[in-house]
Amino acid sequence: MILKSIYLKNFRLHKSSVLEFSDELNYIVGGNGQGKTTILESIYYLCTTKSLNGSSDYESVNFNEEFFEIKGKFFDLTENNVVINFINESKRKNIYIDEKQIYKSSEVIGKFPVVTLTQSDHAVTFGSPGDRRKFIDSVISQTSETYLKILIEYNKTLKQRSSLLSQIKERYSPVLVDQLDAWSEALLKNGSEIVKHRLKFIDEFNVYVSEAYKNVMEESEIPFIDYDFYGSKKVDEIKDRFNEELTTNRNDEIRRGTNLVGPHRDEFQFILNGKELRKYGSQGQHKTFQIALRFAQFFYMKDKIQKSPIFLMDDVFGELDSYRAKKISHYLKEIGQAFITMTDFTNYKFLARNEKDKLIEVSEGKAVYA
Repeated sequence: MILKSIYLKNFRLHKSSVLEFSDELNYIVGGNGQGKTTILESIYYLCTTKSLNGSSDYESVNFNEEFFEIKGKFFDLTENNVVINFINESKRKNIYIDEKQIYKSSEVIGKFPVVTLTQSDHAVTFGSPGDRRKFIDSVISQTSETYLKILIEYNKTLKQRSSLLSQIKERYSPVLVDQLDAWSEALLKNGSEIVKHRLKFIDEFNVYVSEAYKNVMEESEIPFIDYDFYGSKKVDEIKDRFNEELTTNRNDEIRRGTNLVGPHRDEFQFILNGKELRKYGSQGQHKTFQIALRFAQFFYMKDKIQKSPIFLMDDVFGELDSYRAKKISHYLKEIGQAFITMTDFTNYKFLARNEKDKLIEVSEGKAVYA
């Protein structure tokens, strides 16, 4: 899949920008706060309908303006024109694909697959279990519409069950307890399916992580992602194991008024050379693992959906030593189209470039081809 062009109107610093992209590497260069990352964010909006950094839609509107609009032209087997606009007054975001309005973000997820490699990826290896679950869920959701639907349904059930547990904690009632049993059954059904998908995914994904790590560090280090569900890695045991945990923790959940059991509490351990990365890994090992995860995500998704994702890389080269930077630069050539932001281009003569690559300079929300 290729992003041919993009148009930005009142999107952050960009009052009016039209950009046409190379089918290969697109280097976007500019100082901090000049609008280069905004270009990546706009691409991410088109692919997911959401901000790259988690900010609200109204924060993306240019100062003193009342709306923003992003238009993008994708090409795969066919051409797709995507439009996203947001109006401050109504607080309404509108999404269109080929002039047809889309009312649910979930209908866009996976249609234009995207992989992001940013500085915030440090949370994936350094952060909480929730950060790792978010990463895992984002990869599976873009390759499996079934998983995305189950995950959405599970989170709705989780919210309803949490509210009910809180009510029971405040005022115990047999009627409320009967309702809890019904919600527990729904949690068990969808939660078990989530775990089964995750187990299958991790088993397959470890192969891609190993290959990606090898391309960055050759074979000097061995990466692995470890995952089990309350001590089990067997798909046919998951529902029974989940049910046992719900039964065992039932009274404690009622006493505390919260959900204590389920895949929303899963932990994924990143292992390097047999040791837990989060506890024993160096800064360089964490960064290499983060990069390997994103390259692994790209090639995994490409194989699963038979479509090349959009690859976004934000100010990563500046954090790398010359050896890793050079290896990653050459690895990018296997990606195809990629969008890479940098603060300075003069110190990166080692980058693998060819005549098809584009260099775009950004200053004060204006982009020009260098």
